[in-house]
Amino acid sequence: MRKHQQRTNTPPRGAIAVRKHFMTEILNKTIVLVLNRNWQAINIRTPQEAFCQMATNVATALEIDGENHIRPVTWDEWITLPIRDSDHAVHSVRGAIRVPTVIAAVNFAKVPKKRPKLCAKTIRERDCNRCQYTGKLLRPDEGSLDHVLPRARGGKDEWGNLVWADKAVNARKGNRLPHEAGLKLLRVPCAPKELPVTALIRNAQGITDWRLFVKE
Repeated sequence: MRKHQQRTNTPPRGAIAVRKHFMTEILNKTIVLVLNRNWQAINIRTPQEAFCQMATNVATALEIDGENHIRPVTWDEWITLPIRDSDHAVHSVRGAIRVPTVIAAVNFAKVPKKRPKLCAKTIRERDCNRCQYTGKLLRPDEGSLDHVLPRARGGKDEWGNLVWADKAVNARKGNRLPHEAGLKLLRVPCAPKELPVTALIRNAQGITDWRLFVKE
């Protein structure tokens, strides 16, 4: 019987469904949300990191079955849980182990603070979608990043040297300083305040269980 299964590649009853990936590469994908002990989102980890934290009792996994059934589960119990159709799983010497979607730190209660990542989107948001030379409210496709001190003249990619500007104004400014192009900044650009990391974590992959704790 065993040889027949190997020859036909037919999985045993209750085994692999569409989203069950018994593969090592899943271990290195950032698909596990980390909460503090008050169940506030504080980080994103890989399954490999999550398993290490669970096995050393640093964190417990949350077994989630809808909004009304959320249960912390220790490592010893977690490795005995069945693999559901919606689960990712990995192989181990003990057999298949379900990959958690959310884990909670046992002894960590703080919410660290962090600045948003420096990119066009965060500069645009900091500048409230307005051209920093004309004050015009811009659609996302109407604006672009401008280096106050142009890169060609040594300007760096940093909060204090980047502003959101009308594309036409930006093109006119070119590699000149604002005053050389007859322009004046509405305000001096600066780094935004640090925010609780909970506000910065996004569910970019649309993981269903994360929606209970973070924004899309």
